[in-house]
Amino acid sequence: MENIIKSTVKGIEWPALPGSVGAGRLATLFQVEQSQWWSADKILQHQLKQLNVLLQHSITHVPYYRELLGKQFQTDQLSSDLWQTIPVLTRDKLQQTGKNLRTTYLPPSHGGVAESQTSGSTGKPVETLSTEICGLFWNVFSLRDHLWHRRDLSGKLAVIRYTQNKAAKPPQGIRSTNWGRATQDLYETGPTCWINIHTPISEQLDWLQTEKPDYLLTHPSVLQELALHCQRESVQLPFLREVRTISEALPDGLRELCKKVWNVGLVDIYTTIELGYLALQCPEHNHYHVQSEGVFLEVLDDSGKPCLPGETGKVVVTSLHNFATPLIRYEVGDYAQVGEPCSCGRGLPVIKKVLGRYRNLITLPGGERRWPKFGMGEILKIAPVRQYQAIQHTITEVEYLLVMDGLLSDENEQKLIKLFHKNLHPDMHVSIRVVDEIARSASGKYEEFMSLL
Repeated sequence: MENIIKSTVKGIEWPALPGSVGAGRLATLFQVEQSQWWSADKILQHQLKQLNVLLQHSITHVPYYRELLGKQFQTDQLSSDLWQTIPVLTRDKLQQTGKNLRTTYLPPSHGGVAESQTSGSTGKPVETLSTEICGLFWNVFSLRDHLWHRRDLSGKLAVIRYTQNKAAKPPQGIRSTNWGRATQDLYETGPTCWINIHTPISEQLDWLQTEKPDYLLTHPSVLQELALHCQRESVQLPFLREVRTISEALPDGLRELCKKVWNVGLVDIYTTIELGYLALQCPEHNHYHVQSEGVFLEVLDDSGKPCLPGETGKVVVTSLHNFATPLIRYEVGDYAQVGEPCSCGRGLPVIKKVLGRYRNLITLPGGERRWPKFGMGEILKIAPVRQYQAIQHTITEVEYLLVMDGLLSDENEQKLIKLFHKNLHPDMHVSIRVVDEIARSASGKYEEFMSLL
């Protein structure tokens, strides 16, 4: 594999001389490729230095932080203990605060500003501003991900994601001659083809067999449906070299399913629209490394204290470089499990698993909340279920929607109810309803469990 950098200077082919934008991207990439090997303490030291600069800017130029923090943080020495006294910014608070979280002054060197909006899968979209600097780091971490996983950029990339108004329908979809902004004007890449996530699974498979991509990028729920469909129909995709997943929590067993059905590895990515890349999968393990050069990520327990390795808590993130809408200690709405330091040698913090949104927690009759375990593998041992979704309607009632590949016998229905009871609580009432399809959200996201409490 040889990824070739483009030269923008006439007559100079090697070593290549990229343009100023590409050169800046490579210069930043060079720095983060060094800092990944620093000790955890050294990384934290540099993060606190950048956080202090961001904090002073926010107190001076952002109305919300000026009122919230005032002179409390007028210091050149920011410590971890002092940092943890800053109130956490919730999604509701962000929406209520609105434009008071936007800066009244942006350093000109941070470039232009763009507005972005989350998908609103909770019914509450969030609007923020980001700068060209934020875009630079987004592209740098995209390149880091490619380098970590040694992708051949000359290959073809297929994407199955959300597009507005359900555009990008097969067989044509959307086509591009490159892999996107991170590699554009910097590397020679293969083409990209893209179809809408709302495309029926059978049509997605037909499209993939026509396009024959080397790499596939999509949501975990789409990938699971595709893999199960291929398994049922004994369909091989020998051209695939790797699959990547984004946007949803990765279900248990999906890595193993992709290996079994297609003999390919799965690389998962943890991002949000508001904050960019939060964590990338380690090139040597299935856990994730926090992108500490771009964000300061905390995993906090119910009392607000940092979780230790093995513990699960709420994800709270600060973007280190967004001076347009500073999101300081922003509670993104996810739970994650902290991991031990990685044997690969990188000092970047480890997230063992991203568990999903708060609304994906089930509430038991006694009031305890926990992550439900359903496991498609266990379900398939009982009945030919293509897709399922569990919905908690009341404290004691959970309904399962099932899309079947055949009939559901009374005997198998009782076996499934018994399985679901085992994974829930004996005092909960479980019902099953067979449906023709389970709709995704408008943005294409799909959840195996939703609580309506």
